[in-house]
Amino acid sequence: MLYHIYETQRSLMEPFTDFAQAAAKLFSNPMSPFSESPLAQRMSAGYELLYRLGKDYEKPAFGIHSVDVNGVGVAVHERIEVDKPFCELRRFKRFSDDPATLAKLKAQPVVLIVAPLSGHYATLLRDTVRTMLKDHKVYITDWKNARLVPLSDGEFHLDDYVNYVQDFIRHLQGIYGNCHVISVCQPTVPVLAAVSLMASRGETTPLTMTMMGGPIDARKSPTAVNNLATNRSYEWFENNVIYRVPDNFPGAGRRVYPGFLQYTGFVAMNPDRHASSHYDYFKDLIKGDDASVEAHRKFYDEYNAVLDMDADYYLETIETVFQDYKLVHGTWDVRSPDGKIERVRPQDIKTTALFTVEGELDDISGSGQTEAAHGLCSGIVHKEQRHLEAKGAGHYGIFSGRRWREVVYPQVRSFIHGHDKPQKKAAAPMTDTPDDNPPRQLVAKSAGAAKGAAPKAAAAKTVAPKATAKAPVKTAASAAPAVSTRWVTPPSATRGGKATGAAAPAAADSDASTPAKTSVTAAATPRTRRSAARKA
Repeated sequence: MLYHIYETQRSLMEPFTDFAQAAAKLFSNPMSPFSESPLAQRMSAGYELLYRLGKDYEKPAFGIHSVDVNGVGVAVHERIEVDKPFCELRRFKRFSDDPATLAKLKAQPVVLIVAPLSGHYATLLRDTVRTMLKDHKVYITDWKNARLVPLSDGEFHLDDYVNYVQDFIRHLQGIYGNCHVISVCQPTVPVLAAVSLMASRGETTPLTMTMMGGPIDARKSPTAVNNLATNRSYEWFENNVIYRVPDNFPGAGRRVYPGFLQYTGFVAMNPDRHASSHYDYFKDLIKGDDASVEAHRKFYDEYNAVLDMDADYYLETIETVFQDYKLVHGTWDVRSPDGKIERVRPQDIKTTALFTVEGELDDISGSGQTEAAHGLCSGIVHKEQRHLEAKGAGHYGIFSGRRWREVVYPQVRSFIHGHDKPQKKAAAPMTDTPDDNPPRQLVAKSAGAAKGAAPKAAAAKTVAPKATAKAPVKTAASAAPAVSTRWVTPPSATRGGKATGAAAPAAADSDASTPAKTSVTAAATPRTRRSAARKA
């Protein structure tokens, strides 16, 4: 019912927000006689603020059309590589007609960025993607708004998230031979599970895992987010924050955790800061400080755009990560697409290097929560493990903004390039498309991949690319200051073991390349029985 009330309120507010937008332009347009009134600037600023507070924020675009690679403008074409019911794998393909630049692009590492599914869209990592594109071939998971997914596409569980990540890793391995994986915040847990399961089956695992600001062990330095999850029962979340999607959306009737509730929680963590930010926006409009006004708009266009999460996924994340700590206790079982239950064993990972990153001032994932991954991955040798604490960085600062670009990224780039291997030629079936990674290419499957028919939620399809990218614009490269990092010694296991621009790009950036079973039964507690019943 709350969701329906919210949508009714939003519909009633829409005419007023439209009026506020028109009034703001009426008092600010120099051709309007109202702009000559003594209070025109204040009136315009007030209406503009009302419009921003009341408008509906749609999913933003990545909007990355070009990047600067060693002083050369390189065009970027964004396209959907794999389309699943609840997620799209997006590729940012680079083009250049400069032979020297093209040769560099072809040899650069392949990186899969796993974006969080925790309320915001993947575009929150826009700065992460733009920076990574200078030195890497970049793919990113773009999770869909659950209210736009029809009920006929089935449910989405935390197990499905883990299976999606494995499918995407195998897809890139089928093209390039292997890849590197970066997970930011929430996905650090399912990514570690995905790689662990692949290692347990004997599959090829990614060359590196970079985990940034995630709740691997949410018991360490608990934050307000952790406390909320632990102070309320599973049943409380199920009864108080889960609602059905209204009839005016494609996913009508789906049980979801609504995005507007998540947004309310975000704002409630720092209400004074947001109130001050909006008041500063009002004053900047009056002063005519266009730079500050535009910076505010860009931030809140992203921050205010939220998505719904499938109820099963949300509740299982609360239970698995924040209440039962199944990953660190060694009791997490994941159902594969063919229905087999497999135990998550991070200690089985041996050939994947691990880099963890935390922010000194992170108020979402506390100190030590991400670094705990080193203790779990006891099979990774000491020299292949590394940890960085970014001084003065908050949660967003470790993947966006100046500290990300100047402090964190140079370390991430060095770690990935230091563990990269030559890419192989692809054995995947090709089409008549001259691209090395054709849009209609079938998803390559690894030899150890689970057999059998996958549920509809795991079915993938590829789509054709859209229009060509826009002309590139050069951007300034940031210098990398020296930072303090350290190698991590994992504790002993405690649980079982010149250029011209590229306005008319003539060549693609990548070169084609080619390129497992532990079943256990958990102790039958009431909660595990309930979880098994939901999965069945």
